[in-house]
Amino acid sequence: MPDAPSGWVVVVPVKGTTRGKSRLSVDGVDRVALARAIALDTVAAAASCPQVEKVIVVTDEATLPLHAADIPGLRFIPEGDARGLNAAIAAGMAAAGEGMPRAALLGDVPALRGEDLGVALRAAASVDRGVVADAEGTGSTLVTARAGVPWESAFGDGSFAAHRALGCAVLEVPDDSTLRRDVDTADQLRDAAAIGLGERTSAVLG
Repeated sequence: MPDAPSGWVVVVPVKGTTRGKSRLSVDGVDRVALARAIALDTVAAAASCPQVEKVIVVTDEATLPLHAADIPGLRFIPEGDARGLNAAIAAGMAAAGEGMPRAALLGDVPALRGEDLGVALRAAASVDRGVVADAEGTGSTLVTARAGVPWESAFGDGSFAAHRALGCAVLEVPDDSTLRRDVDTADQLRDAAAIGLGERTSAVLG
């Protein structure tokens, strides 16, 4: 498998904490703080990946840059009028341009490790567009495009099939990759905890 080129740009959309993770309820845990911690652990893992040169965070959460001050290599751009996940990602991709390889990473993968993201990006180096399925096999956690390839994404219900229909190749990553374990519900959070949550999410959960 060829090495991934250096200089990947990863776009992470993050909903405002008042809107984010509305389905995630954990007894005794503040949902806003938990949603923020999950996003920050995801962003930190992406920034730690050797193949990633820049992480663009698209959000309307004004305080997020302050909470992320210890994470290097971030650029924040406003989401503006909330028009959905794919529109937010498209805004980030417009800021990135097409001169570098790009990836969209959902901001709800709190167990993600940078080396697992690197495995996916190395696989993505050999295809125009790629996709990684979530643990359930119906959603997508990562979508990629090589330099010069116009950006398209179809996140939402049944997004894995939708991305395949757009021509995305399935990126071969292990079934137990931390990149696959996105979190929307308490059950999924327990599954993520079993493989090791990031430090911010762990701290919020106590």
